[in-house]
Amino acid sequence: MKLAILSRSTKAYSTRRLKEAAINRGHEAKVLDTLKFAIDLERGTPDLYFKQKQLSHYDAVLPRIGASITYFGTAVVRQFQEMDVFCANTAHGILNSRDKLRSLQILSRHNIGIPRTTFVRDKNDVLPAIERVGGAPVVIKLIEGTQGIGVLLADTVKQAESIIELLQSQKQNVLIQKFVAESKGKDIRAFVVGDQVVAAMRRTAQGQEFRSNVHRGGLAEPVDLDENYVQTAIRCTQILGLSVAGVDMLEGKDGPQVMEVNSSPGLEGIETSTGLDVAGAVIDYIAAQVDFPEIDVRQRLTVSKGYGVSELYLPEGSKYLGMSIKETDLVEQDINVLTLYRGSKIIPNPNASRVLEAGDKLLCYGKLEVMRGMIPAKTRRRRRPKVQELDTSELPGGTETEG
Repeated sequence: MKLAILSRSTKAYSTRRLKEAAINRGHEAKVLDTLKFAIDLERGTPDLYFKQKQLSHYDAVLPRIGASITYFGTAVVRQFQEMDVFCANTAHGILNSRDKLRSLQILSRHNIGIPRTTFVRDKNDVLPAIERVGGAPVVIKLIEGTQGIGVLLADTVKQAESIIELLQSQKQNVLIQKFVAESKGKDIRAFVVGDQVVAAMRRTAQGQEFRSNVHRGGLAEPVDLDENYVQTAIRCTQILGLSVAGVDMLEGKDGPQVMEVNSSPGLEGIETSTGLDVAGAVIDYIAAQVDFPEIDVRQRLTVSKGYGVSELYLPEGSKYLGMSIKETDLVEQDINVLTLYRGSKIIPNPNASRVLEAGDKLLCYGKLEVMRGMIPAKTRRRRRPKVQELDTSELPGGTETEG
């Protein structure tokens, strides 16, 4: 395998370890400065130039895109994707994770535990927003801060108001977030590769510092994660469209509270604390994907004219309860069930004999015209043209809607 590692720093620990791990496994690996690329676009032939020369062929790309070059960096990654080169993290996934507001919006939709968060622009909305997240103390975050930079703790409402006013005057977008006191200056970093957590550490803030980032002086120790934390970390990366990520979680009284998903997680802290070859796990995953790459459903399925992805929710009282997927006649309606969500359980490609229960949610792929016809007029007007959920009242057999 010929691997390109996109990084601006050849001397950074993570870059060195990834290159070293690739070479030790018999692969060819080169570190390419992301800003040295030129993107050429022509009908049918997307191309890349590196240092004024046409880029040679690469089998895979591992992006290490810093926050300061997100726009250009993701444009380079996207060009590799258009050239059919496997990218460990897609441009779409990097953009989703880089913006804290966007990532939390997406994760909250999928029932992932997150600290209560609010985003406001008008100064008159600040006080009510602080009240809604539970009052002071609150955590104030810059939307695109990294490594603990731009994360502030306000002990009082007055202090929070002053900080937010100052940041907004500098045209900074900020989030107001509930302070999870029970975490006590600790958090969990789970390192996800593909569909596995390959390493995990608990970071503890030192002294008066509440941020536990290793870059802020936090101490790290290996930790065996409860299955709930493992599955939460894996789901977050999948939902945001990432394959390699660091998922930061607080240990809340109601289970994991996801703070952030990092698309370019550092290796030094987690390898040093756990003694594990995390870089090697990343390289092994990429090598396996080169021969048999996963397809991004969101980018591929919806390009077929008239077809798309939507969800079917089964509430209490649905006539589908107790029926198998096969008995619902969805297939005859040209609707295929891709995944069944049952509570916190995810069942991919469910068997047609699987019996449906109240609260089940089916991720379906099929004809949009058919699925739109299943949504009553009232819901259609409220949700506009894009199909988000399917009303089951007009499916074969009939049932009640989610409401």
